[in-house]
Amino acid sequence: MTAPSTSGKPLTCGGFSRFAGVRFAAALSRVVLWLATTVALAVAIPAGWTQLHVVDADGYAAMAREAAFDPALQSAMAAELTTRAMALIAAHGGGRQPVGGAKVHEAAAAFTAGPEFPPLFAQANRAAHGWLFTDERSGQNAGQWVVDVAPMLNDGSLRQVLTSYHVPIPANLTVPITVSVPQPLRQGQLHPLARWGPWVTVGAIALSGVCAALTLFAARRRGKALTSLGVSALLVGGGGWAAIEIGDGYLNHALNRTTGDIRRIAEVMVDHAEASLHQWLNSTLLAGIVVVGFGVIVAIVGGLRRGGPA
Repeated sequence: MTAPSTSGKPLTCGGFSRFAGVRFAAALSRVVLWLATTVALAVAIPAGWTQLHVVDADGYAAMAREAAFDPALQSAMAAELTTRAMALIAAHGGGRQPVGGAKVHEAAAAFTAGPEFPPLFAQANRAAHGWLFTDERSGQNAGQWVVDVAPMLNDGSLRQVLTSYHVPIPANLTVPITVSVPQPLRQGQLHPLARWGPWVTVGAIALSGVCAALTLFAARRRGKALTSLGVSALLVGGGGWAAIEIGDGYLNHALNRTTGDIRRIAEVMVDHAEASLHQWLNSTLLAGIVVVGFGVIVAIVGGLRRGGPA
């Protein structure tokens, strides 16, 4: 039994088996490269977003500043500042004259709705971020994750109200972010993520690029290879949306570490973070659609040039 080869010479059974084995190995290598590209891209997209918006202090502060314009966050922060201001007034003998809670809340609401609030909120979140992502070190509040709201109370409207009750603005007024839990957060607990996160991100991006290039290089049809890479992006984008939906349960469990107005603030921050990640995933889906379309065009043009099907 013989079969024609691509060179026109007949192939024996042994030669045909070797030829089939080579083709199978080549096809398998292309599949492996495509899978590697997809997996690397699935790591690179969320890792890149996390590095830029969560691990990086500047990126996290910028996201906090953007969230500070949300009326829901402003309302929650105004309630928290009112609670702290009323406690200060009571601690400094405010009972000697009637304490207008509505007046204090009005001043707090005016502050959180004003232009001074976003940068101060970003500054407070930057300090809280540093506690969690930097090396553990001894110092004040080394065992508790807190945020300092004293600079916010020192704003014009709130400072005026506190001064009217003869209450000095403290240099520091820390508010616990998390309540007591069986396994409390430790200072510097996420420092390994800050240390190794950039390397993982860069490595995943580089690996996905290299694997994509190799997939194109090893492909017998460039159009089909481009289409498959577009499908990879579509899978990663769609899978990311599904992962966010699944992860909401774990996020709610994490938010249970917070209570009251702090929880309301944390929920708004999480909502803004998810919206930002959704934008990244939407861009990935859009890129996948574009690449798939381009791959189809290349495949059609290639088929026409060969005078046969793509």
